[in-house]
Amino acid sequence: MFQHMTTGETSQAREGDAAADFGFRQVPPAEKEKLVRAVFDSVAARYDVMNDLMSGGIHRFWKGTLVDWLHPRAGEVLLDVAGGTGDVAFRLRERLHPSSGGSAPGRVIVCDINESMLRVGRDRALDRGLLGGIEWVTGNAEALPLATSSVDSYSIAFGLRNVTHIDAALAEARRVLKPGGRFACLEFSRVVDPGLARLYDIYSFSVLPALGGIVAGDRDAYQYLVESIRRFPPQQELADRMAAAGFERVRYRNLTGGVAALHTAWRL
Repeated sequence: MFQHMTTGETSQAREGDAAADFGFRQVPPAEKEKLVRAVFDSVAARYDVMNDLMSGGIHRFWKGTLVDWLHPRAGEVLLDVAGGTGDVAFRLRERLHPSSGGSAPGRVIVCDINESMLRVGRDRALDRGLLGGIEWVTGNAEALPLATSSVDSYSIAFGLRNVTHIDAALAEARRVLKPGGRFACLEFSRVVDPGLARLYDIYSFSVLPALGGIVAGDRDAYQYLVESIRRFPPQQELADRMAAAGFERVRYRNLTGGVAALHTAWRL
């Protein structure tokens, strides 16, 4: 079973918000969470297969780069947000528990708002015989069900663009990190080479939705995912917003020419 926790906060629209991006559409902020949940309910069972097909498997390298930067250490508590299928969490756990017995100290908490995605991750963990070292928690990135200063690292891979209020999610990330804690966000970003950008646009808008329709049975869901990438803040803007949230030593690294970017920072 998944843990359900609350903090008394909600993901309702902040004062002054008139609309939120849902791909290229503008929707009431209170509706975005429901719409995003429906997208991931639809694609959960084929989500990781689609990641391999869409990226040619290169998302594995990107996630490995994220985990390498976080450099998990024995005894740490690692939080992976919006990572319901466990793809990043399994890599983090392996660093904490190099033996299959899982007796080494430390744990990974996977927090995702979507129970369908968490169900996939939990089943994958059971299939791998991973009976300890990972907790599965249903929760919202904008109101994390965790105590202040309770985790050593925070990671979010391809999830920040789906939250309704990015700045609220960044503030929550800083809140739950211990002083000296590490933050890493892996997200699709702006391609820096004009030639590659043109090819990427053709691939994104022509191939990916069609592939989503064939493999995941939901073309519209992958049309949204492509559009959500284009609406996400570019590299420097996201870095500036991380600094505004109180993070320090903010850096970003373009991956595959900016198709993705790894933003990192410290909570000091």
